[in-house]
Amino acid sequence: MNDSIDQDHEREIAEYLLSHPDFFVRNEEVLNDLEVPHRTGDAVSLIEHKVRMLQDKANQYQKQLQELIAVARENEQLNQRLHRLTLNLIESTSVEEVLATLQDELRDRFNADAVELKLFSTEDLKEAQVSEAGMAIFRKFMHTDKPTCGPLKGEKLKVLFGDQAGEEGSAALIPIRTSDLSGVLAIGSRDRERFHSGKGVDFLVRLGELVSLTLQAVSARHPR
Repeated sequence: MNDSIDQDHEREIAEYLLSHPDFFVRNEEVLNDLEVPHRTGDAVSLIEHKVRMLQDKANQYQKQLQELIAVARENEQLNQRLHRLTLNLIESTSVEEVLATLQDELRDRFNADAVELKLFSTEDLKEAQVSEAGMAIFRKFMHTDKPTCGPLKGEKLKVLFGDQAGEEGSAALIPIRTSDLSGVLAIGSRDRERFHSGKGVDFLVRLGELVSLTLQAVSARHPR
């Protein structure tokens, strides 16, 4: 009961002060005498408490600004790297050159430990005849449109990266699709946290579109 009364009184006081912002102007002695308990145990004046609150907010805004700047810089670096990769892929004249370019650029500029491009005939996938050993476990993924990131180990690592695979690691898997080919672009790292499930995939989506269009262009210039 007393708690209820106290809460009601506190609410009335708060509402009064909010509706009369000039109260402390008319009663400066109250403002000067008020002390607010601090978490450390030291009491401070209301003005000092307000200043500390403003400083805390300013620090929070500063931290948020720094985080936004860091994200903007990272995005700018990614855009520059993607632009360079695009220019190099344009010059590719075969699937082998596309893979070589991806391996060079993604390893050197994106800190990847391994890069592999697995491609299959669309007809083979429709007929469930993936000839390369082990790749059947990725058949469902090849029919999706969204890249995925996460830890990998064991058979999946071995299937994707062969002798380059360690005991465990992480990878970004990007579905690749042209008019007659489907596959997986795998970017691997020995660090299990390098490609984690919470990592944004917008860049990977663009990379997948770029590689798919490049392969389509190569196929059109040099039909099999």
